[in-house]
Amino acid sequence: MTVRVPEGDDHDHGYRDDGELAIRPAERADLLAVVRIENESFPQPWPYEAFDRFLGDPGFLVAVTNGDVAGYVVADVSPSFGRQLGHIKDVAVHPDRREMGVGSALLSRSVAVLTAHGADSIKLEVRRSNDRAKRLYRQFGFEPIRRIPGYYGNDEDAIVMVRQLE
Repeated sequence: MTVRVPEGDDHDHGYRDDGELAIRPAERADLLAVVRIENESFPQPWPYEAFDRFLGDPGFLVAVTNGDVAGYVVADVSPSFGRQLGHIKDVAVHPDRREMGVGSALLSRSVAVLTAHGADSIKLEVRRSNDRAKRLYRQFGFEPIRRIPGYYGNDEDAIVMVRQLE
């Protein structure tokens, strides 16, 4: 599979879906597929309404191949102690599309969008047990900075990881 991450404006809808992976802003028509991926990926999934609230935000992106949503990311930028902090809130890839570069493509585009919207740094939380995700985040320059005990509903700890931007 060829991964294409379009350059340019993060609202650019000019992409072809010809079997290649395309990253684009999420649309209302994507929400059911996004929620299905969320439900298959997490024991405490976000509800439909949570994703609906993020529609139109530049950091809500989907990866699409052959007309199907293969994964998504939800991220934003907000002020924090006089700086602009990017936050990757949620990212998941359909189980049949994992280990194919979808997560890397989503993360790459998300970092670019957050940077374009003024983020000085980007943070995310990851389950302490999710070694695959932690490896991916490290490849993108994220470093663990602290642990949050019992962050997840099953009392699993979260690891907060941060990437400083230049």
